[in-house]
Amino acid sequence: MARITRYSKFEGELDQLESSELMQMIQEALLGQGMNDPWDPDPNARPTMDDLFDAILEALAERNMIPEEQLLEALQADDVRETALGQQIERLMDKLQQDGFIRQEFDDEDGQGGGAGDPGQSTFQLTDKSIDFLGYKSLRDLMGGLGRSSAGAHDTREYASGVEMTGELKNYEFGDTLNLDTTATLGNVISKGFDQLEESDLVIRQAEYNSSAATVVLLDCSHSMILYGEDRFTPAKQVALALAHLIRTQYPGDTVKFVLFHDSAEEVPISKLAQAQIGPYHTNTAGGLRLAQQLLKRENKDMKQIVMITDGKPSALTLPDGRIYKNPYGLDPYVLGTTLREVANCRRSGIQINTFMLARDPELVGFVQRVSEMTRGKAYFTTPQNIGQYVLQDFMTNKTKVMN
Repeated sequence: MARITRYSKFEGELDQLESSELMQMIQEALLGQGMNDPWDPDPNARPTMDDLFDAILEALAERNMIPEEQLLEALQADDVRETALGQQIERLMDKLQQDGFIRQEFDDEDGQGGGAGDPGQSTFQLTDKSIDFLGYKSLRDLMGGLGRSSAGAHDTREYASGVEMTGELKNYEFGDTLNLDTTATLGNVISKGFDQLEESDLVIRQAEYNSSAATVVLLDCSHSMILYGEDRFTPAKQVALALAHLIRTQYPGDTVKFVLFHDSAEEVPISKLAQAQIGPYHTNTAGGLRLAQQLLKRENKDMKQIVMITDGKPSALTLPDGRIYKNPYGLDPYVLGTTLREVANCRRSGIQINTFMLARDPELVGFVQRVSEMTRGKAYFTTPQNIGQYVLQDFMTNKTKVMN
């Protein structure tokens, strides 16, 4: 049954809306801009200030927040921007800029930013503040159905003089963090005298050793992610932002990087991820895995993993001469063989692959199960509506251990 949200009538003034409230109202529009034409997607599309205006107008109307007289005036006007409602929306857009959530950009005659231009045709970028806010909102929304989860790093069987106290005491050894047990140490001082105190007389309280992890999130941005009447890419981006926020706030020793894979693959910074777009692309899974391995090899972490979010079978690969070989029909043996070799390379490097498949094609199920088996990873066959819960729940309950 589809989820229905009902909003009560808004009694306040639109000018009283806080920027954070407005961002919460339009977050899905901000992440999904540029996907209005699934049959002819433009990977270089960037949201304009007109898009922002329309998103705010739609959000206000959906929530019954527009006074009747202003709504009637807007419906009868040739240009909504010239009405009282339009002017209020313009002020809300200005407030988003002033509060540091968006940054308006103009194109000069050479197509480079920084020139003067028509404000209606100018684009905007989400700022770091905005990215962090969207990440927090996505995390809160996606984790809402999971109950409370304990914060902290990944569990291991090792112990060290770290942060989480275990209650067990040991004599200090060189290199230990000085989590001194005051009572036991003072007992040694009293019995031996301060002048006779040695390094081994210092008593520390042990803590659990929490391992660190390096994660690369592989996001499929091939054409099929929006082609079949369902936007699967926007939920995937919400998951990526939530992961970034989760790791930054609760796993400070961890790292996370993001790779878009399509005809080829490229790393994207978190600041650019929210406004990334789908293109008329194929699915170069092998290229994405290869780049992810290169990024993980630079990380000195106990655990390394790839989180791959996709809805399609591998259909492309990069040839030695740089050309792209494509075959969208079935699992091409050449493409499949190359992709599985990259999976095998991940296994040899100790990299686990956790795959979240947004489709149920029998061929795809078999492929994902094979990938998971080869790297001892996990496979989830899910939908855009619950993918966030699966991804985050898997990360937070990761049982991979660093063994003696």
